[in-house]
Amino acid sequence: MIEVVNLVKRYKELLALDHFNLEVKDGEIFGLLGPNGSGKTTLINCILSLLTYDKGEIKVFGEKLTPNSYELKKKIGLVPQELAIFENLTVYENIDYFCGLYVEDSKKRKELVEEAIDFVDLNDYRKFTPKKLSGGLKRRLNIACGIAHKPDLIFLDEPTVAVDAQSRNFMLEGVKKLNRDGATIVYTSHYLEEVEAIAKRVAIMDKGRNLVEGTTADLKKMVSVKEKINIKLMGEHDIEQDLKDLSNVSQVDREDETYSISFAKTGNNIEHVFKLLRDREINYTEINVLKPTLNDVFLELTGKELRD
Repeated sequence: MIEVVNLVKRYKELLALDHFNLEVKDGEIFGLLGPNGSGKTTLINCILSLLTYDKGEIKVFGEKLTPNSYELKKKIGLVPQELAIFENLTVYENIDYFCGLYVEDSKKRKELVEEAIDFVDLNDYRKFTPKKLSGGLKRRLNIACGIAHKPDLIFLDEPTVAVDAQSRNFMLEGVKKLNRDGATIVYTSHYLEEVEAIAKRVAIMDKGRNLVEGTTADLKKMVSVKEKINIKLMGEHDIEQDLKDLSNVSQVDREDETYSISFAKTGNNIEHVFKLLRDREINYTEINVLKPTLNDVFLELTGKELRD
C-alpha cells in the first residue's frame, strides 16, 4: 500500500527525515510511534505529496503520488493533527464540504455524509457549529470530514490529542471498524496504549529515523528485560541479595519496602519469588507481574521515555 525508500527531508539546518524507510501492507492498521517532533507529520505530508523532499522514493498504491494525482488522492483520507474544520459551517455542512471534494454526485454525497455522521455519533449535533462543540466532539467531526468519502487508505495523525478518555475509546473503536470495513490505516501517536490496542505492526521513529519496525510481539522480544515483578513487602526486610540470586534475575531495584525485579527470561519467575517469601516467612501487600511494553522498546533503543 505504501513504500518509502531512503527518504530525506531537510528544513534548512534541521534534518527532519533521515534516510527513512517504511512499508505499509494492504489491509492493516499500521502504528507510527514517536515523540512530538520526531517527524511523523512531516513523513505523512511527504507521502501525500503535500511537501517536497530532498531525496528518496515514495509509492502509494504502487504508484508515485504527485500533487496532481487526483484519482489516487480520491482513494486517500487524511485526519490531520490540527483541526481542519470551518468554524462558520455546521457539522453537516463541514462534512458535506469535504466529502464534496471527492464526490460530485449530490445523492451519493448525501448518503455518505449521513453515514459519516452516524459513524462518529454526531446526529444530535448536526446543526451545531464547531464553537458549540466540546474538544472531543470537534475531534469526531475532524475524523468524519476525513473519512466521509470512504477512502481505501486513511492517515490518522494524532487524532486523540487533548480528548477525554471516553472520546478516545470511542475513536479507537471507530478506527477498528474502518479497518474491518476494508480501509488500510496509518495511525500516528505518542500514546503507547492506543497503538498497542489497535495496531498489529508498528514503526518506532525518533529524530527523523525509523528505529525499528515489526509486529508488536516481535518488537517486545527485542527488550532485554522479558519480565518485571514489583512487590511491596509488609514491613522492612532486606532481601535484595536473595532476589539477585534467583534464576534469570538481571537487576533488582529497591525503594523503601518495594522491590522491582527484572528478569532476562520468562518462565516460573513468580513461583521462585513466592518460594523465597515463604521460606523467609515474609508477607507482602502488593505484587504485580509486568510484561514488556512498546515504551520499554523505545527506552532501550533511545535511552529515554517515549513522551520525554
